[in-house]
Amino acid sequence: MAEVRKVIIDAGHGGQEPGAIFEGRQEKNDNLRLALAVGQILSKNGVEVMYTRVTDIYQSPLEKAQIANRSDADYFLSIHRNAMPVPGTASGALSLVYENTGAAGLMAQNINQALSEAGFADLGISERPGIIVLRRTQMPAVLVEAGFIDNPADNRYFDAHFEHIAQAIADGVLNTIRQEDREPEYYQIQVGAFPDKQMADQLVAQLHSQGFPGFVVADDGYYKVRAGAFLNLDNAARMEQTLRNYGYNTYMVREEANT
Repeated sequence: MAEVRKVIIDAGHGGQEPGAIFEGRQEKNDNLRLALAVGQILSKNGVEVMYTRVTDIYQSPLEKAQIANRSDADYFLSIHRNAMPVPGTASGALSLVYENTGAAGLMAQNINQALSEAGFADLGISERPGIIVLRRTQMPAVLVEAGFIDNPADNRYFDAHFEHIAQAIADGVLNTIRQEDREPEYYQIQVGAFPDKQMADQLVAQLHSQGFPGFVVADDGYYKVRAGAFLNLDNAARMEQTLRNYGYNTYMVREEANT
């Protein structure tokens, strides 16, 4: 990792707010135990870890968000367990985000994939802009629902594979950090490849005459004509469609900025 990243972990609920309760089992306790275990793994992997709470105390959701914002963390992770109106009717892991885009969406996807590999059913990613700890935090934020506390099978799995679950959540965070710390990728739209540079130059001139940003890349013995370089995939796709509308045969190329 290029630099030390900071993650703040929130153990959901606490104190007089127990969260979901099933057969005497209180969500707040599972949340804290799992939050501390995930944090320990992240710390061992070079991440600076902070917590909203490390004991059984109450904080409002807004207080949790404010603690996170004061921490100057790069990522916010809230640990919860799920529940249904009718106990035992659902099973699996779910990640909640304010909006399923950017680093938050990437982290949610990575955590879900790791939890799925750990044995939980993948219930996907849900956008929940009304949740205060997702709406009011100033960094990418994910709330993880690690199984259903009102499902005996999920509880048995949670207890029997606790270390594996903690490792999976931590792996999801670590994979996100590694992906974010890589040199940025960008996209170019290729419209031709020629063994003769003069032909490539002619196509570049044609692109310029039509208002497109054309240039030549020498690669694998060919002179490849490309138009534009975009960090945003959607912008690249729009350029590709515009070029197709002009009659060009296009091919999208993904490059790394350090290549």
